[in-house]
Amino acid sequence: MTLSLSLIILFLLSSCSSIRPEKEIVTVTEFVQTKIPIVVHPKPVNLNDVKIYVVSPSENFEEFMLEFEKKNGTDSYIAISVKDYENLSKNFAELRRYIKQQKEIIVYYEDAVTNEPETENR
Repeated sequence: MTLSLSLIILFLLSSCSSIRPEKEIVTVTEFVQTKIPIVVHPKPVNLNDVKIYVVSPSENFEEFMLEFEKKNGTDSYIAISVKDYENLSKNFAELRRYIKQQKEIIVYYEDAVTNEPETENR
């Protein structure tokens, strides 16, 4: 039994010596930049001309009526008060501010993604 036990131990020890250690594992870290597609800017707004007539009954109402009927046919009027016109103007200014800020945000993100320096042409 001693002989068999010593053979088993010898066999186990010799088998361990035949195992070679693994080669050194090298980990390589690569920087991968996220590629986010950049969309084109929206088409610029193309506004049509708007004519606003200011008519007062005591000064130019009759003259306006004759010219208006020649150009446009029968009487049709749209009236807006001075205060409402001011509010309309303020609304347009607010829309312009909002759109400008949105464009700045879009340009900021485009520049952050492309890593290009900011340009003045935007």
